[in-house]
Amino acid sequence: MTLPLLLWAVLLLLDTVPGPGPRPAAAGRSGPSPAGAGGSCSHRCGDQDGLCSCHPTCSGLSSCCLDFWDFCLEVSPYSGSMMGGKDFVVQHLSWFNPTDGVICRFKESIQTLGHVDSSGRVHCVSPLLYETGRIPFTLSMDNGRSFPRSGTWLAVHPSKVSETEKSELVNETHWQYYGTTGVTGNLTVTWEPSALSTQSVTIELWGYEETGKPYSDKWAAKWSYLYPLATSIPNSGFFTFTPKPAPPTYRKWEVGALRIINSKYYAGEKDVQALWSSEHALAWHLGEDFRADPEAWARAQCLAWEELEDQLPNFLQELPDCPCTLAQARADSGRFHTDYGCDIERGSVCTYHPGAVHCVRSVQASPQYASGQQCCYTEAGTLLLTADSTGGSTPDRGHDWGAPPFRTPPRVPGLSHWLYDVVSFYHCCLWAPECSRYMRRRPSSDCRNYRPSRLASAFGDPHFVTFDGANFSFNGRGEYVLLEATLTNLRVQGRAQPRTTSEGPQDRGTGLVAVAVQEGNSDVVEVRLTGEGRVLQVLLNQEVLRFTEQSWMDLKGMFLSVAAQDSVSIMLSSGAGLEVSIQGPFLSVTVLLPEKFLTHTQGLLGTLNDDPTDDFTLRNGKVLPHKATSRELFHFGADWAVENASSLLTYDSWFLVNNFLYQSKHDYSFQPLFPEETVPDPSQAAEAAELCGDNDFCMFDVMATGNLSVGNATRMAHQWHQHRVQSLQPVTSCGWLAPPPNGRKEGIRYLSGSTVSFHCDSSYSLFGAEASTCQADGTWSRPTPMCQPARSYTVLLSIIFGGLAVVALVALIYVLLRHRKRNVASWGSQP
Repeated sequence: MTLPLLLWAVLLLLDTVPGPGPRPAAAGRSGPSPAGAGGSCSHRCGDQDGLCSCHPTCSGLSSCCLDFWDFCLEVSPYSGSMMGGKDFVVQHLSWFNPTDGVICRFKESIQTLGHVDSSGRVHCVSPLLYETGRIPFTLSMDNGRSFPRSGTWLAVHPSKVSETEKSELVNETHWQYYGTTGVTGNLTVTWEPSALSTQSVTIELWGYEETGKPYSDKWAAKWSYLYPLATSIPNSGFFTFTPKPAPPTYRKWEVGALRIINSKYYAGEKDVQALWSSEHALAWHLGEDFRADPEAWARAQCLAWEELEDQLPNFLQELPDCPCTLAQARADSGRFHTDYGCDIERGSVCTYHPGAVHCVRSVQASPQYASGQQCCYTEAGTLLLTADSTGGSTPDRGHDWGAPPFRTPPRVPGLSHWLYDVVSFYHCCLWAPECSRYMRRRPSSDCRNYRPSRLASAFGDPHFVTFDGANFSFNGRGEYVLLEATLTNLRVQGRAQPRTTSEGPQDRGTGLVAVAVQEGNSDVVEVRLTGEGRVLQVLLNQEVLRFTEQSWMDLKGMFLSVAAQDSVSIMLSSGAGLEVSIQGPFLSVTVLLPEKFLTHTQGLLGTLNDDPTDDFTLRNGKVLPHKATSRELFHFGADWAVENASSLLTYDSWFLVNNFLYQSKHDYSFQPLFPEETVPDPSQAAEAAELCGDNDFCMFDVMATGNLSVGNATRMAHQWHQHRVQSLQPVTSCGWLAPPPNGRKEGIRYLSGSTVSFHCDSSYSLFGAEASTCQADGTWSRPTPMCQPARSYTVLLSIIFGGLAVVALVALIYVLLRHRKRNVASWGSQP
């Protein structure tokens, strides 16, 4: 068979399985194969069919069309603020002596003008968007007549843009308090001059608003150019000015941002290269009415917000309850993520939450109103409530990260949150002393209805701990179903391979080297080890992702976070979460599932139903004994091999094609080492015992590999799993307990066993229990007592002695009257 015909047959076969993934990171860029001579990638990026491939996997398989890199575009930089204005270069594409204009089209509807530089490189400028995530774009090099080239642009939340890519408001607090008591003077903005290739710049103010009736089809988000702060000034990277009150025409805008552009553009020209500042409260821009009496102005705004809030739907009812403890909040990473404004890992600078050391936000916006939950905790790990402190956690009508499909209120990332939750906080709490009004409409969630997520893990050689706590080892070679849940069509699959030692031969054990996940019709994310250095690589829909610019990505049906070079977190729309990290020579994977997944799971991670005895359930429903032998469990694992038609994993090298795509998904010829067959090396016995202690997983891996470091990695992964399980243990909350009117309480912890004590203000006496304890059944042992006016001892004594004096006086008068009567009678008998 000739080479082109052979490749044609291979491509036909590959087209019958889910799309493979891209080239290995260490492999570099392979040239197109000879098969590419017969086809083009024009309008075909992502396709595998035909004589040559335009799918990202073609590079590793040497099956790309010759013009693959000309039509399937890579760009640098690949990300920028959703505010737009970022200039990026199309890689591997040169165009000298252009006769037609370059047009870049985003989402099939938003067009910006591109250009070709003196080196023949093609440039695009990102547009102003109202959404985050991967934005598809196409490229025209014939002035818009055709768009045969395509790529992807990553639009990111404004707060996640690097400092070098935006202008800085020097002393931003000064900007946002300008005009309030004692805050006057000059303001300064700085920027990196090299970010704009021009000698002179214009600095503009843009305002953001959301118009139309809330929660109606007419509700719309809009950025508007307002006016320039400076025109045609030197691009020095520094500008200072004294703000003037805004004319009446512009006073309605209270949230906005500065934009710095090349002076050659006309004022307010859209979608040109620019540097934006952060969005902020425009105190410095507000009118004379604000400056004349900022407190009264802000109070009026607060009252107007309060009136509007009372007319809007109650979004609080659909928000998830907060975790009860800081440990739960940090462990429940599928549903809650660190609030960057109050992060214990970064020093706990909790400006708006005094008394807290860490806050988290709900990952997913609420289903109907796209709202968000916030939960803040004290150093002792106690949930801090606004009913007890202004530093308590406040929910958000607009989720700070926005919500798909974005673009329309209140789903616009960052900005909807600013309008409905942040500016109102300025009105009520920072510019006017009306914070109690804000807190009444943004009360903290307690945790009485919170149910921790359930946890399962796989790590080491590999070892599995199910959601219900059963554990076993399964050294299969192949691709296996770790989890399936029909509730949301959640699928998690893993690939296991033997470890290759430095001497070359392979162990009789295996470990996870790739994990892939999809939920419903979400994107497919795969995390795998690649290269001799065992580098962690992330693939999105079988294409390698780069994290050189961004560590957070908003994807279809999930969020993706790469916190370090060796750890990836995947947060799914259902609240399920995956954490994949490198532990020794293999991957460690942890899956978290909310309680709603009870009775809906199957696979190697077991049947989530609080019954470990049925966790070894085969596909046909047969259940192996809870005390099954290691060989029976090997059969259980093999039964959950992935099928080609449902595989989520990537096959982008001939090694993967030949060993996993063409072969059985479970290698029946591979004979693992079973625990009962392991024999400790006498020279390692003492060290292994000291290292592992009573950890059987660690001991097995040391004996199976002869390597203490492998055993130690397994021990650490198992300990981390146990720590997370402990952190996610349910606790009982009795809910907030009010202080007595005209009194106070001591204690803000409302969990089982906690005690709250009560005291009255001076001149009041306590009637009722002095303390109440949260009981195991979730009720308080005593209700809140009453504080009633008390009379002092002096008052009481005066009343008592005053009463006695009155009695004595009456008695004295009575005696005198009696005595006088007698005397009168004796006088009347005399002559």
